Amino acid sequence: MVEAQATARGVRTSAQKAGLVCELIRGKGVNQALATLQFTRKTIARELAKVLRSAVANLQQKDGFSGDIDRLYVAACYANQGPSQKRVRPAPMGRAYRVVKRSAHLTVRVAERPLKIARVATDADAAAAKPARARKTSKKTETAKA
Repeated sequence: MVEAQATARGVRTSAQKAGLVCELIRGKGVNQALATLQFTRKTIARELAKVLRSAVANLQQKDGFSGDIDRLYVAACYANQGPSQKRVRPAPMGRAYRVVKRSAHLTVRVAERPLKIARVATDADAAAAKPARARKTSKKTETAKA
């Protein structure tokens, strides 16, 4: 199973807002995740789509990649808190309010789903299978039925 990740550092949004969009695509296939991000009405969705495309490109450069993009899925997607800019906003009567401009680090990890190979049952396998055991009934249920 091949994995690759991409990170965008210092994106101007809070990690909490970015985490809401990350939850939408976590565990989905890459094509479905890109479609979800395209129609999400959050500004951070565009940035997250760029990071997702970058992670797919990173995976395509790896040696063990099979070449099938339909088998790729978002293994992990999270937003960590980045550095915050502190600013001062004037307030009445000579006071000042602090304004915190937050940033986030977006990380997307993409992996390839393993191929599922269906096992074909043969006649010998069917004969070797044990029959289902009869269920034991207690004496209480037998008296209740009678």
